[in-house]
Amino acid sequence: MASSSDLENIPSVDLMTELLRRMKCSTKPDKRLILVGPPGSGKGTQSPIIKDEYCLCHLATGDMLRAAAAAKTPLGLIAKEVMAKGELVSDELVVGIIDDAIKKPSCQKGFILDGFPRTVVQAEMLDQMLEKQGTKVDKVLNFEIDDSILEERITGRWIHPSSGRSYHTKFAPPKVPGVDDVTGEPLIQRKDDTAAVLKSRLEAFHKQTAPVIDYYSKKGVVAQLHAEKAPTEVTVEVQKVLSS
Repeated sequence: MASSSDLENIPSVDLMTELLRRMKCSTKPDKRLILVGPPGSGKGTQSPIIKDEYCLCHLATGDMLRAAAAAKTPLGLIAKEVMAKGELVSDELVVGIIDDAIKKPSCQKGFILDGFPRTVVQAEMLDQMLEKQGTKVDKVLNFEIDDSILEERITGRWIHPSSGRSYHTKFAPPKVPGVDDVTGEPLIQRKDDTAAVLKSRLEAFHKQTAPVIDYYSKKGVVAQLHAEKAPTEVTVEVQKVLSS
C-alpha cells in the first residue's frame, strides 16, 4: 500500500489520470477472458486494446511465473526452484499463481489469460479455482487463422522487449526501422520466429489446443474470430463479441 508521503511525490496530473481511469472502469462490466490462438494470430495486438477498454489485467503465465519468482512470494520461490532445475512448473503451481494474481486491485474488473490453459486438465483446474471465488470464464476468444498466413506474419515480426509492443516489417513497421516508436530502443526478433520452429510450434499448438476449445465450446463460451483480417477489423469483431 502506498503511504501518503509516497502519493505526495506523484505529479497531480498522474493522480488525476489514474482517478479518471478508475471512475471510467467502475462502470465497465466484469470480464474474465481467455485468448487462444497460434503464435502470430494477433493475440499480442488485441490484448492491450481489450485490457484498456475493459480495465482488465493481462496475465501471461510465463511473465507471471518470472514476476512471482522475482517478488519471492511463497509460490514464486517454489516456481523459481523448479525453473532453475529446467523442469516444468506443475499445473497446480501455475493455477495458484494465477489465483494470487487475480486478487490484486488491477484485476478487480477481471482478467485476460494468455498462454493458459493449454490442456483440458488445466482448464478444469482453472474453472474449479474460479468457482471457489464465485466467478467463471466469460469468453474464450479463439483467434482462428490458416497456418500459411502465419508464416509470413511470424518471420517478419519484431518485438520491443520491455513493453511487449510488436511490429512487423510488412504489416506494421516501426516509424524508424529496427527501433521502438515510443522509446527509440532497439527491437529484437525472437529466436523462435523462424519458419522451421513455427512449423513444430503449430503442430504442438493444434494438437494441444483443439481439446481445450472443445471443452469450452461445450460450455458455450467460445467466440471464433477471423484472425486473418486486418488488426482493426479483428478489434471490431472482438468488441462485438464482448458487448453481447
